[in-house]
Amino acid sequence: MVTTSTTDGDGAGSMTAMSPAPTPGKGPRLARHTFTLSDGHRIGLAVSGRGVPLVVVHGFTAEGFLYAQTLNRLVHRGFKVVAIDMAGHGDTQGIPTTGGRLGDYADIMSRAVEELGIRKAVLAGHSMGGRVVAQLAAQRPDQVVALLLIDAIVGDQWDLIVNVSRVNPVVLTALGAALLVDTATTLPLLRDPEQAAKLGRLVTPTMVGHALQPWRLLGPGISILRSRGSRRILDKLAADEIPTFVLHGDLDVPVPLCTGASAARRTNGVLVRVRGGSHSWLLKDPECLPAIVDQLLEGRLGAAVRREIHTAGATDVGDLEAHFYERGAPILALTPEGDDLPAPVEVPRPRYAWSIH
Repeated sequence: MVTTSTTDGDGAGSMTAMSPAPTPGKGPRLARHTFTLSDGHRIGLAVSGRGVPLVVVHGFTAEGFLYAQTLNRLVHRGFKVVAIDMAGHGDTQGIPTTGGRLGDYADIMSRAVEELGIRKAVLAGHSMGGRVVAQLAAQRPDQVVALLLIDAIVGDQWDLIVNVSRVNPVVLTALGAALLVDTATTLPLLRDPEQAAKLGRLVTPTMVGHALQPWRLLGPGISILRSRGSRRILDKLAADEIPTFVLHGDLDVPVPLCTGASAARRTNGVLVRVRGGSHSWLLKDPECLPAIVDQLLEGRLGAAVRREIHTAGATDVGDLEAHFYERGAPILALTPEGDDLPAPVEVPRPRYAWSIH
């Protein structure tokens, strides 16, 4: 069962050769839906574009549509962007707090990808979402083209933080305070009032939802504290040779850069250091992640995508969709048709600089 609403976002960027040409003066729409899995579990998602599937999973307390500005820009890179709300967030039904394990969230996400008819995708996850997609990729490497871990809660130092916080509540308090400060400074009120207003309109419904149903966050929060170490997951990604890209802000206090660096080492992956970036840098500057993806597409990420395109023998978007999606896949029917937003004449430069290691 599916319920649908279509919401506009602003788009920017250039199209890749395998994506359809946009209507002049138009931009993509991001459509929001609810979709019911075969076991009755309701999930929320937002989708836009055609081409290679890019499944995006948000962080703790967020929801997929909160990343709408960045997602719309990624559509122009030739991706079908599918942002799926984690259990207990957005429009996705929660799971019992007594059974809350991070593995449960990965299982639901894996079933959502499968039942939406997505055979294989680039997976991207921010913060808690990064741990979820890493676990999904380790469990189902056949579903993964490449993996983007964005300030993800994986790596040796993060595992140590979680272990210490179980026995020392002071560490947990400090971690919560750091996340609170990061959240409070996400809106760039002084630097970019216009961007602050746009992000404010996106974040307000999310915050209202948390205020009305605060208990929904108990399960995800408990699952983070109960999580086992991520070492085995990261080592499995390396063993399966999944192309992994770790994007991390060097001013991320709650999830420090060193833990991202260890995740990159363990996965034999690429580390992208976002200079001056805090934990939620991709929300503060919607231009930065698409610009980084552009550069990665010139290297290993592009090679992984081109390998799939070559395997499919694809010469147009129709061939691509026949390779990446099941016949009659629900996600194809959920994708909005047509464009109705003016695209900016000039793409703004990203606020942050980055280096690739």
